[in-house]
Amino acid sequence: MSTQNNQLELQADQSEGVLIISVAGRIDGMNAQEFHENLDKEISGSDNPVVLDLEKLSYISSAGLRSILLVAKTLQGRKTKFILCSLPDPIKEIFEIAGFDKIINVLESRSDAIATIAG
Repeated sequence: MSTQNNQLELQADQSEGVLIISVAGRIDGMNAQEFHENLDKEISGSDNPVVLDLEKLSYISSAGLRSILLVAKTLQGRKTKFILCSLPDPIKEIFEIAGFDKIINVLESRSDAIATIAG
């Protein structure tokens, strides 16, 4: 998915049996629903553990946080492992303030996330 007007991009890759979804740009009230639908589409086609790489995410609104939480709950219900990685400091701060780092595993790097989730 690549939408120019909302500057949000999702890219899915497989590595070592792990579904890695990279998110770039902004997740805000205008595109959070689209983000959620596309994320849902990616994970529904796979039973693999999921790493959400937010290295290139520049902004996330409460609607975006909600989307990530819903995906985490969906995956938890399917007993599928889910990890976030590579959060830029401002995004990491938002996750910590919201308490999401207590609910969802957050790791520093993609390689850490893959090693943890695949192991």
